[in-house]
Amino acid sequence: MSELDQTYWNQLAQVQSELSQKIINDPWRLTYHQMPVTGWMNDPNGAVQFDGVYHLYHQYVPDNPDGGLVHWGHKTSTDMVHFKEEELFLSPDKPYNKDGVYSGSAFVKDDEIHFFYTGNVKNPGDHDYTFSGREQNTVHVVSKDGFTIELEEVVIPHEDYPEGFTDHIRDPKVFEKNGMYYMVLGARALNHRGKILLYSSSDLYKWEYEGVFAEGEKEMGYMWECPDFFETEEADVLIFSPQGLKATAHQYENTHNAGYYLGKADWKKLKFNSESSFKELDSGFDFYAPQTFEDESGRRILWGWMGLGDTTPEYSNPTVARGWQHAMTLPRELSVENGKLMQRPLKEYEMLRDNHTDVQISLNNESAAMEALNQKAFELKVTIDSVDSNLSISLKEDTVLSYDNKVFTLSHGPSGYGRSERSVEISDLHTIHVLADTSSLEIFLNDGEHVLSTRVYPKVEKDRIHFTGSATLFAEKWDLNPSI
Repeated sequence: MSELDQTYWNQLAQVQSELSQKIINDPWRLTYHQMPVTGWMNDPNGAVQFDGVYHLYHQYVPDNPDGGLVHWGHKTSTDMVHFKEEELFLSPDKPYNKDGVYSGSAFVKDDEIHFFYTGNVKNPGDHDYTFSGREQNTVHVVSKDGFTIELEEVVIPHEDYPEGFTDHIRDPKVFEKNGMYYMVLGARALNHRGKILLYSSSDLYKWEYEGVFAEGEKEMGYMWECPDFFETEEADVLIFSPQGLKATAHQYENTHNAGYYLGKADWKKLKFNSESSFKELDSGFDFYAPQTFEDESGRRILWGWMGLGDTTPEYSNPTVARGWQHAMTLPRELSVENGKLMQRPLKEYEMLRDNHTDVQISLNNESAAMEALNQKAFELKVTIDSVDSNLSISLKEDTVLSYDNKVFTLSHGPSGYGRSERSVEISDLHTIHVLADTSSLEIFLNDGEHVLSTRVYPKVEKDRIHFTGSATLFAEKWDLNPSI
């Protein structure tokens, strides 16, 4: 019997209709980023390409921009640029997921998509829902088309998880290796250290616990969410979102973080051995819970949640009052090059380019301007020949990108709604690549060596981009037109 009766669905439809009237004329509504039709969006889930169609599922609360009972929303595309909104794919309508269809992934095998997600249950009573009262069940869903469900069943019930862990074990990601299927799950141990658990299966239906695939020291956080693993020719990559990292100078400045290790998996011992330090994927204000997938052309593509939980009272999103909150980053193509994980916006987004302008600029402790009649949705590429002392770029309303003493800084004024500064150390800055939307900025440095993502809410856009400092550079700008 469904936990959600017809009254719930009727109320949901009514609230969505009311919210949509607020959102339709919102000037901060994004133009080419994926955002919720109404309500709240967070983690990307089940990203996959199947029979030529890209599917993006995501955490979704259609009726409340502040969050609540989580479904899986669903968007599809044939070009990864223009997306169509589909019907809800999964809802919290079963006893094993009644308090939320939490995050998971997709795996294609024999012309079927196998989804795995966490079904969240919060039992009534005097519980803290970390050490007691919570069930997080691993659920398997089979679909032949990405739209309809053939099978849905619990494959690892909460009571079968290993001892030594809190009630927080979630976010399954499945991959294949040496003829076996493996699942990684994020976990919080009783000693408050993050770990990643490993399960194996010969058929995707029955799973056995193999042990801890990776774990952190005390300073590496108390919970490792949203694990992701893939191999490249140069190194294996383990991505996860650790909670509880302590901020250092220019690192881990957000409440929660997301990053990666490069290393090598030992498939005899079933352990991941890191060969690098932990590195953040994004040094901006708004990035969490990324997920990758390999498309049919062999590209490794990452989606990220362009948002973050637990940010109040430091900063906020004014779109809540307008009926929606959060979005996805642009999809990024990943590659490991010379010991670094590089992230680049998909080439497909170049199809949106319109009204190209460029300018050669030579500054000697002075200012120069580039005409930018449209600063709502644009792309800016700056190639730097030299920086003698410092460089700053002013854009949007009160946002400044600066490079001084080998530190790149993103800073906002009031349009950041509490977002102030985020910085990253770069010994030699060659390129700054900005992809701006009505209420977001994604900044790729040195051809994807570093990325900073942020939401920003300007009330008045300037008509020029200003360059100040002592530097020689070449700047190109395009308007980005989603109707192309």
